[in-house]
Amino acid sequence: VIEATSLGWGTRVKGFIACFAIGCLCSLLGSCLLWVPKKGLMLFAVFYTLGNIASIGSTLFLMGPMKQLKRMFEPTRLIATTVMLLCLILTLCSAFWWRKEGLALLFCILQFFALAW
Repeated sequence: VIEATSLGWGTRVKGFIACFAIGCLCSLLGSCLLWVPKKGLMLFAVFYTLGNIASIGSTLFLMGPMKQLKRMFEPTRLIATTVMLLCLILTLCSAFWWRKEGLALLFCILQFFALAW
């Protein structure tokens, strides 16, 4: 089963590039949608979050899911990973359920800092 589901290096690189490009496109689209009246900030929060999820998912192609998860939850990265995942969830909650645009923007900013950390 493992041999049948493993990807070759070329396929992994293509998957990484495709997923990373989708992530960048979503983030860029979110930035453009920020200027849409009334719903712009909510659209920005959603697309920015989806872009970050796709960008993080792109590294799964290079390392594999288990190695990625192990590295994300190493003691030196645990706080940044926890803050990042929490902010991803809270951004979507504030955009869809709570309808608080200011909170969504705050959580997007915290996402950025957690990724940079």
